[in-house]
Amino acid sequence: MNRPAPQSALREIRAHLGQPATLTALAGATALLVLAGPFGTLDSLGAAARVGYWGAVVLTTYAAGTAVDVLLRPRLSGLGHAARIGAITLATALAVTGVVVALNLALLGRAPGTHGAAGALGAIFAVAAIASLLLQLAGPGAEPAAVAGPPPLLDRLPVDRRGALVALSVEDHYVRVRTTRGEAMLLMRLGDAIREAAPVPGLRVHRSHWVATDAVAAVRREGDRAVLTMTVGGDIPASRAHIPALKAAGLLPR
Repeated sequence: MNRPAPQSALREIRAHLGQPATLTALAGATALLVLAGPFGTLDSLGAAARVGYWGAVVLTTYAAGTAVDVLLRPRLSGLGHAARIGAITLATALAVTGVVVALNLALLGRAPGTHGAAGALGAIFAVAAIASLLLQLAGPGAEPAAVAGPPPLLDRLPVDRRGALVALSVEDHYVRVRTTRGEAMLLMRLGDAIREAAPVPGLRVHRSHWVATDAVAAVRREGDRAVLTMTVGGDIPASRAHIPALKAAGLLPR
């Protein structure tokens, strides 16, 4: 089943939060909130306190949202794209709201909007839901409408192996990249390789395998699992957890 182990998920979360682009965006969001002072913080907190408060809020809520996405997305692979986005948006908004409440209790000794708690919590939930939805629609999890160009992953391959992507498979700490022009081994995580495979349409069919849907020649059931015959190279196994995704993609009858 495609469910990342806690250590693997934690590494992915840390790697994402440590990216310069992510840190720059978080710093910018913190600066805007410090200057604007929403939810009464402009009047109730001094400048230094606002920096500490909003810095903690931005970092912890973004980390919570990232954790929800990393841990939940693989478990929802059998859902359609819209349903998956909706479920992650709802879960993220709930997690972020809980984190904000906990931070307010820890840092300020009170829940957000003590004199109007319901309205404050509703506003936090709404902002978190909108932010999560926009990030999913614009980010790497969004499903591209069409192939706009070669995937970045191909730049890592030897020039003579840069054909159309067929499949990605984990082998120890490496990812075997299969293309129409051969195979190559890359030292990287499968999740990172899948992100760099965009915008090629594909499916993660096993915790250790991803396939380009256009390169699937046939699919056969073997008990509660399936086996994919690819246009190039050997077969790829599909685990039980990913059978619904294969059906949704039209590769297996419903």
